[in-house]
Amino acid sequence: MANLQVSGIIEKMTGKDKDYRYMATSDLLNELNKDSFKLDTDLEMRLSSIILQQLDDVAGDVSGLAVKCLAPLVKKVGEERIVEMTNKLCDKLLHGKDQHRDTASIALRTVVAQVTPSLAPSILVTLTPQMIGGISGQGMSSGIKCECLEIMCDVVQKYGSLMADDHEKLLNTLLLQLGCNQATVRKKTVTCIASLASSLSDDLLAKATVEVVKNLSNKNAKSEITRTNIQMIGALCRAVGYRFGTHLGNTVPVLINYCTSASENDEELREYSLQALESFLLRCPRDITPYCDEILNLTLEYISYDPNFTDNMEEDTDNETLEDEDDDESANEYTDDEDASWKVRRAAAKCLAGLIVSRSEMLAKVYQEACPKLIDRFKEREENVKMDVFNTFIDLPKWLLKQEVSKIVKSINRQLREKSVKTKVGAFSVLRELVVVLPDCLADHIGSLVPGIERALNDKSSTSNLKIETLVFTKLVLASHAPPVFHPYIKALSSPVLAAVGERYYKVTAEALRVCGELVRVVRPSTAGMGFDFKPFVHPIYNAIMSRLTNQDQDQEVKECAITCMGLVISTFGDQLRAELPSCLPVLVDRMGNEITRLTAVKAFAVIATSPLHIDLSCVLDHLIAELTGFLRKANRVLRQATLITMNTLVTAYGDKIGSDAYEVILVELSSLISVSDLHMTALALELCCTLMTGKSCSENISLAVRNKVLPQALTLVKSPLLQGQALLDLQKFFEALVYHANTSFYTLLESLLSCAKPSPQSGGVPKQALYSIAQCVAVLCLAAGDKNCSSTVKMLMEILKDDSGTNSAKQHLALLSLGEIGRRKDLSAHAGIETIVIESFQSPFEEIKSAASYALGNIAVGNLSNYLPFILNQIDNQQKKQYILLHSLKEVIVRQSVDKADFQNSSVEKILALLFNHCESEEEGVRNVVAECLGKMALIEPEKLVPALQVRTTSPAAFTRATVVTAVKYSVVERPEKLDEIIFLQISSFLMLIKDGDRHVRRAAVSALSTFAHYKPNLIKGLLPELLPLLYDQTVIKKELIRTVDLGPFKHVVDDGLELRKAAFECVFTLLDSCLDQVNPSSFIVPFLKSGLEDHYDLKMLCHLILSLLADKSPSAVLAVLDSLVEPLHKTISFKPKQDAVKQEHDRNEDMIRSALRAISSLDRINGVDYSHKFKGLMGDMKRSVPLWEKFQTIRNE
Repeated sequence: MANLQVSGIIEKMTGKDKDYRYMATSDLLNELNKDSFKLDTDLEMRLSSIILQQLDDVAGDVSGLAVKCLAPLVKKVGEERIVEMTNKLCDKLLHGKDQHRDTASIALRTVVAQVTPSLAPSILVTLTPQMIGGISGQGMSSGIKCECLEIMCDVVQKYGSLMADDHEKLLNTLLLQLGCNQATVRKKTVTCIASLASSLSDDLLAKATVEVVKNLSNKNAKSEITRTNIQMIGALCRAVGYRFGTHLGNTVPVLINYCTSASENDEELREYSLQALESFLLRCPRDITPYCDEILNLTLEYISYDPNFTDNMEEDTDNETLEDEDDDESANEYTDDEDASWKVRRAAAKCLAGLIVSRSEMLAKVYQEACPKLIDRFKEREENVKMDVFNTFIDLPKWLLKQEVSKIVKSINRQLREKSVKTKVGAFSVLRELVVVLPDCLADHIGSLVPGIERALNDKSSTSNLKIETLVFTKLVLASHAPPVFHPYIKALSSPVLAAVGERYYKVTAEALRVCGELVRVVRPSTAGMGFDFKPFVHPIYNAIMSRLTNQDQDQEVKECAITCMGLVISTFGDQLRAELPSCLPVLVDRMGNEITRLTAVKAFAVIATSPLHIDLSCVLDHLIAELTGFLRKANRVLRQATLITMNTLVTAYGDKIGSDAYEVILVELSSLISVSDLHMTALALELCCTLMTGKSCSENISLAVRNKVLPQALTLVKSPLLQGQALLDLQKFFEALVYHANTSFYTLLESLLSCAKPSPQSGGVPKQALYSIAQCVAVLCLAAGDKNCSSTVKMLMEILKDDSGTNSAKQHLALLSLGEIGRRKDLSAHAGIETIVIESFQSPFEEIKSAASYALGNIAVGNLSNYLPFILNQIDNQQKKQYILLHSLKEVIVRQSVDKADFQNSSVEKILALLFNHCESEEEGVRNVVAECLGKMALIEPEKLVPALQVRTTSPAAFTRATVVTAVKYSVVERPEKLDEIIFLQISSFLMLIKDGDRHVRRAAVSALSTFAHYKPNLIKGLLPELLPLLYDQTVIKKELIRTVDLGPFKHVVDDGLELRKAAFECVFTLLDSCLDQVNPSSFIVPFLKSGLEDHYDLKMLCHLILSLLADKSPSAVLAVLDSLVEPLHKTISFKPKQDAVKQEHDRNEDMIRSALRAISSLDRINGVDYSHKFKGLMGDMKRSVPLWEKFQTIRNE
């Protein structure tokens, strides 16, 4: 814009007409906001001067626009001009007219907010001394002081770290104002010091704290000054977080003393003291520990502090009547506008809540002492305090014991008769938490709660929130208690719930329909009958849901709930609704045509089809099957899965009523769903195929369709190395059904399966995992085809082994695996010499063939232990060269027996144990590992014999033996409960205490065992952790005695033999933090052990980054307390650059390391209160200055 035009605007701004001035100032604001607007030096001076002049304009709307002009102007003028404006504004504020002071203050705050960081130091040099003068100057009015304090608050929040030289002077000035007579000045001073505190050095923070505590020690100070200083303590702690922890020793006793010794009328003093103690609990959890018991006693004393009110109401009784309601309410209607004791009770409740959420180790004690007090305070007369009591109680339920339930229900019933809707909502939320934690705890109290539920749903004054909270509780309580508990109250419960189904607000209706679903199960828990007459409730429930089901003009959530509920109603009451089914079922089928309700309707029919009442679906069955078949072609994966499940239930229940033409169409669709890309869908499709083949309506056409359409897909699937789990099991059942029910030639199928193992020119060899899958299918096929076919197949496989010995063919590999799979399922002792033929494959030069032969021999032995087990044991003793492979065969036998819960003969056990213990000291690590696994799995079969035998060997002089028995214990740990658990629990310390063994191999085995127990059976080791953790942490430290130098001639290589042990130890700590956090004190681990790990080897750093991320999420306060010491190793990691001549692998590894560290930093950055760490803020600042690093960080944060 030309200078001439700007000059025109400036001229109008100085005119006498205020409207002209307003319009001109508005035009200038628009121009200043344009990016293209540029200023020269002369124009800068003129604009700055005129805008400052406009701030004093007599027309308020003109001066207001002038303030708005300052924001864009500050960004467009130079440093000299900004400093000049700042000085003039300070002069207006400090020495100008009173009526212009507010505008000058707002203008200064605008300048502070908008100035760029690079120019901030220039402004601070001139602004800070003048503001300090305004705060402390003689004769300054309280108004000026308040304005200066607000401006300084903005300054220190934004630029506190840039004004370190002024910190001490500013702090001294502010501390003096804590004794000011004006309350507003003191209040703003507290806010300003708190804002400044986060950028103060530790020494100045200590000085501030000492000064405030000194003020509190002055017994002659006015009470309002004392209250301000207590508020200051709490504000400091909230501002600096964990940094305040070192000052708790001076402050906590003072605050507790003020709480207990304050005069009866000084409620605010007690309130502020309790608020400060709450902030200590939440912000300094490590340093507050010594005072927790004292704080608990204090909160319990003051949570019922009510000197102006005596509760003379009689105790509730179980048979309270509605007539008592008015009396109870009138008794609670005491009010006194001048009574502020409720503030003390509220502060005490919040302080107690802070104790509960921050001190998990104290919860048992807190429960014991606090629970009765909290229940008693449910009668609180001040509603806001009552909500805090409810919320505090909700933090506690996980530690509730059942004996308190009756007291809780009694107290809650009184609250449910209150007039206040807010109170009732809070009461139902407490009951809901109670049911979640103790699912069956209200069985004896349902009768007393039903009237409260009725009132909440029927009362015209009830809000939607209350009805929803009531319905959610009702649904939970119906689902978590035995049906007979509710039978006496069904009539009273059903009436308001069914009325709620007709509510206009959709959330209430949806919740009511969910309650109806639970009500249906309760009314008729089984078709056998339980002596309860459910018939009077059938039609009212049906009619209420049907009215919602047929109504199209309603929310999707309501539609889905109505469909689900109707499915349950038909499934449960179908025999009583025969006349209604022809009108109801078509509506459900119709809902399948709507894309929004399609999935819910499909699932509803699955529920109906599984009903033991065999509901008559003849009126919709053909249409239903046609719709479902069409859904198999849809892109929606979840819909296809639900369709397969529903179709399977329909074919099982109504297969003879579905035409064969429909089946053929279904099979065509199923063939396209069988694919390795979606194994879950494949398993469901194969299961439906099996149901079709095994059903009564299986015809030759269906069998032919299966062979032509599905079988080719199945043969493709079996060749995939990804095939596993349920899909593999269903594929085996598919082949079994083909032979049993679909009249398919056994030999044709067998040939097809065996040919799958032939390598194709395009794909090369068949994957090893695929051979295992093919072998399992071959075994299932043989057993389904009968003894004759099975026997001929075994002979054929034996011939393959004789003919192809010495080769590495897939044919020989598959033959061995197939013999093993058949032998596991059927005794093959009739085939003489089969074990000898298999053992000959041990001579093969190929490892795959040896492994398959070992697998085959072990599994054949499972089919006839008495015949083949002695043979294997004899071979292990006599064939030293084949020992390792034979031990693997023995392992197959033992593992299979442990899985199948089968026992060995006593004589066999003794022989096996003797042999295994003889090989504990083998020089070969592979042999020792197999022996350990065998011993571990044997312990699952014979725990009484194995555990003592293993324990005795923990004191063996041979280190290999000690390591092997500890590893054996690790292999004995499985996810499911075992008899072994209670036996090993008594002896577990003797194994895990080998963590302090002199041999590093034994220590590593013990650490690995501890990690396994922590993952699968943490309850077995929790009692030992106080003793084990220091020993475990010691294993994470670099041991110089384990580092050696190997001379390789021209250069030397450093070998760290302790690396694997340290890695195992850190992995164990990670597992413990995940599963036993309540038994671990993270603070004692983070420094020095985690810190040293962050500076250790590449692999350990990555692991420590994961641990740090986990701790940041699960124990943020412990991390915050020592965060400054963790910043340096993280900074080194992200700043490290490989040497110029480093190979690509080193560069890639360093990139992975940096990304790992950035993930840990991202986790730290999410901790509430991380801004209190200057070093971490510095780290984030350095990262922002490095564009590539910051881009990586942003990518990781958005993952």
